[in-house]
Amino acid sequence: MEPERLRRRLGSAFRLRGLLLRADALKYLTEALQSINEVELDDVIENVIDAVEKQPLSSNMIEQSTVEAAVQECSQASDETIENVFNIIGAFDIPRYIYNSERKKFLPLSMTNFPVPNLFGTARDKAELFRERYSILQQRTHRHELFTPSAVVAHPDDGRSKFQLKTVETLLGNTAKVGEVIVLGMITQLKEGKFFLEDPTGVVQLDLSKAISFFCDFHSGLYTESCFVLAEGWYEDEVFHVNAFGFPPTEPSATTRAFYGNVNFFGGPSSASVKASAKLKQLEDENEDAMFVFLSDVWLDQAEVLEKLHTMFSGYSSAPPTCFFFCGNFSSAPYGKNQIQSLKGSLKALADIICEHPSIHKSSRFVFVPGPEDPGPGSILPRPPLAENITQEFRQLVPFSVFTTNPCRIQYCTQEIIIFREDLVNKMCRNCVRFPSSNMDIPNHFVKTILSQGHLTPLPLYVSPVYWAYDYSLRVYPVPDMLVIADKYDPFTVTNTDCLCINPGSFPRSGFSFKVFYPSNKTVEDSKLQGL
Repeated sequence: MEPERLRRRLGSAFRLRGLLLRADALKYLTEALQSINEVELDDVIENVIDAVEKQPLSSNMIEQSTVEAAVQECSQASDETIENVFNIIGAFDIPRYIYNSERKKFLPLSMTNFPVPNLFGTARDKAELFRERYSILQQRTHRHELFTPSAVVAHPDDGRSKFQLKTVETLLGNTAKVGEVIVLGMITQLKEGKFFLEDPTGVVQLDLSKAISFFCDFHSGLYTESCFVLAEGWYEDEVFHVNAFGFPPTEPSATTRAFYGNVNFFGGPSSASVKASAKLKQLEDENEDAMFVFLSDVWLDQAEVLEKLHTMFSGYSSAPPTCFFFCGNFSSAPYGKNQIQSLKGSLKALADIICEHPSIHKSSRFVFVPGPEDPGPGSILPRPPLAENITQEFRQLVPFSVFTTNPCRIQYCTQEIIIFREDLVNKMCRNCVRFPSSNMDIPNHFVKTILSQGHLTPLPLYVSPVYWAYDYSLRVYPVPDMLVIADKYDPFTVTNTDCLCINPGSFPRSGFSFKVFYPSNKTVEDSKLQGL
């Protein structure tokens, strides 16, 4: 394309996004994109502008240095594909994005005035933890068709099906009765036996007698303390009388990405979301033999467990899986002064079994996610990997092994998988404001709750403690392709909002059951070693 025409196209594309190019930046871009054919040009210009917007801009006037960095990033992105096939992302390596309500965008931490996360959080971190959970759910709910404000020219009947979200502040400012409103807020128990609804603007007492007496008005899900709800009811005399509770609507990952572009919320080496990579998608579809095996509660100190693992490896030795995911606890007796020494010995025994099967030792990877009772710094999440001095000998014997955090993230081609080892079903059922009485089974209630809340532990901090500044690493937003909750509850497989949620169950307690996942067609197989 002739330079003058290309210059005009570049100028108008940047102006459409509210940006202006300096003369030297425009000249540099014209020269850089001269050789690109016209079919691909629009996509390339879009990618360059996206890369420019990711950088911390002081004004809308774009300098040459900014454009150079953007072009560099785009040219790197095309070379990245191969090394991005399989990545294990620890909780402390997940990028932090903060929602900016003015720009209606998620900004990386470097473009905000927030400090770098610290394990010893400040009071501000604790306040931000709930504020960020709220703002993510609020922007998602506002975008849902039921809450989108009608256009002025819309037909009068269309407006009737729309709901309008109110804040607690608007209720508190009224002296008269306020009929039928919906408020998004967090359920808290500020006084013994009295529930309140809290949002960033204030707090109001709830009267749940109406909602609790009619079970149909609690929509499906586990309504725990510290979870966010859409409460429908009326307000009178400083009390909000709730008729019904519902969860904020979930949103498929494709919808979120259509709104926020190719931002890599998930983490890993890729500069943009792997969902956008056609090469990775092709690799994923072609590699039909890829197979992930998930086990939980792998008690390595039990002879029977090691025996069953030996049986499993023998069965898989002719067609080794891509990866084995072993979730803790790795000891059946998790306490005592000899715990660390015995865990070292147990890992050595596992390494010996793996070495007996050369095909698996050479071809498969092994990922270890610690459990709540494994050696480590208490039960605060996210949990660091098992200490290096415990795992050193195992890593020397089995080089393709990774000891990661809990929770952790796995990126395989274009698929995003979150793995979390926690006995969460019991905790959430125990902390319900009201236990569900509908005929939907507990796993469905549980999965709906996690995805609606966009968070792995929608529980009070005294029930499930979290490092305040690292709460973002427990987000389930955008929704991943697969969520593995390794829980001692019975195994289950549930699909909700295009997300496959599985629980492999406790390996020794559930008849040595485990789950096998095939990424090429996104199917899960239930497997069991009992009786073998």
